Amino acid sequence: MVGALTRLQMIVLLLIATVVIAMSFGPVPAIVGPPLLDFIFNGEAARARLAELSTYQRQVHLYGTLINDTLFPLAYSGLLAGVAGRFASLRWRGWVMLPALAACVLDLCENAVQVLALSGTVDLLDLKTVLTPLKFGMAGVAIVLAIGLLGMGIVRRLSGRAVAP
Repeated sequence: MVGALTRLQMIVLLLIATVVIAMSFGPVPAIVGPPLLDFIFNGEAARARLAELSTYQRQVHLYGTLINDTLFPLAYSGLLAGVAGRFASLRWRGWVMLPALAACVLDLCENAVQVLALSGTVDLLDLKTVLTPLKFGMAGVAIVLAIGLLGMGIVRRLSGRAVAP
């Protein structure tokens, strides 16, 4: 799996998927209004926001989370892990890919909590107090690693030194 994510073709595919999926989110906040539950960092605030939504808004948010926000973490985390892994040394490759993969798992767990709440199944929104900050933290670390390692790869390429495969 590591080798597949670090291939240039896969990175390009994941970049395109990330952009397309990000663009597909547009109608959800247009109908639901900001903020979406994804950007609320604690359970009590998420619960209050959920109470403000109409049945239709909840349904739109639910399907946006189920479709768009299930695909999005898979795309962005694959992209960030792939870029970081491609430009890291073999010794560190797995480690630099880990934050992106952790962000994906955390994002999907957060989505499950939100889907359960939006559908009226069960209220586990207090978990957002841990999941949401961790998700954004891991995604931030993954972004820094991917950009930093990409930059180092460009410098190596321009200086004539070998770039990791």
